Amino acid sequence: MPALFPRWSNSALWGALILGVAGLAVLLLAPMIWVRTPYDTHRLHPLDQPVLFDHRHHVLDDGIDCLYCHYTAAVSRTASVPPTELCMNCHGQIWPDSPLLEPLRRSWFTGRPIPWRRVHRLPDFVYFSHAPHVNAGVGCSSCHGQVETMALVFAESPMQMGWCLDCHRNPVPHLRPLDRITDVNWRPPPDQAVQGLLLQRELRVAPPTNCTGCHR
Repeated sequence: MPALFPRWSNSALWGALILGVAGLAVLLLAPMIWVRTPYDTHRLHPLDQPVLFDHRHHVLDDGIDCLYCHYTAAVSRTASVPPTELCMNCHGQIWPDSPLLEPLRRSWFTGRPIPWRRVHRLPDFVYFSHAPHVNAGVGCSSCHGQVETMALVFAESPMQMGWCLDCHRNPVPHLRPLDRITDVNWRPPPDQAVQGLLLQRELRVAPPTNCTGCHR
């Protein structure tokens, strides 16, 4: 009695099975990889803002400290965006008639806040507070990058769980003196391993690495 299937059908079956398993693996892994890429997280993508605000000019030229505008970073969960009143402290006298500042003046006279676009956005299921980080020796640039060099601000760090845990498990390389938190010129010294360890002990830095530390 002749065989029902030709001999090459065995090879075809194995090939189909291998392709099917590989296709299923790609189907499962592709979305997990995609959501970690800058294309989905919008990392490294400069954002246009309603007011043309250049950090290079305000920080490098004028020497404005980060905490002047983002004044709640050391005391609360959020770093806050500067309200119109804060901007008008300077621009009520500096460039008061500049066309570039028309959205600012409109906000001032109407009482409507400027609709700034959020650069860094964490999922709702992630708890994060700026204050414990700022008061534990973690500088602004450790997470936000060298903002003073950006014409338009963009998210430089991935802000993903593995990235956060790397720092929580070993914060020593990232710690700096509290009086240098906003110093854009600060760089880790050659003996950062020693200095960071001393700061960790002095400030009692013990970041949580358990799930409930960030997922509350």
